[in-house]
Amino acid sequence: MKNMRKTKLPQEGSSPEMWDNRELGASEKYVRKSSTTREKAVDHSLGLKTISIRLQKTLIDAIKDLAKDDGIGYQPYIRQILMRHVRREKAKQGKHVETLK
Repeated sequence: MKNMRKTKLPQEGSSPEMWDNRELGASEKYVRKSSTTREKAVDHSLGLKTISIRLQKTLIDAIKDLAKDDGIGYQPYIRQILMRHVRREKAKQGKHVETLK
């Protein structure tokens, strides 16, 4: 991950609240597509693997609405749902899931 360009973001007068309410950090001016190498490195460091799953459009739309209410994207929201379910089921079996984040 050498040669990463760094864009200087506005700092003066900024606060965590400004990031949270999207006054800062939401401008398309600072957006660019990650390289495949960087995406793979992020996936590897977070232990993520891309999968394909077919879901009903109405289910996806409902999940997107719920995720929006929580202020996150629908894919991270689905990960959260799956994680909670797996932890609950493993706990019922008396098994601890420490490798899951």
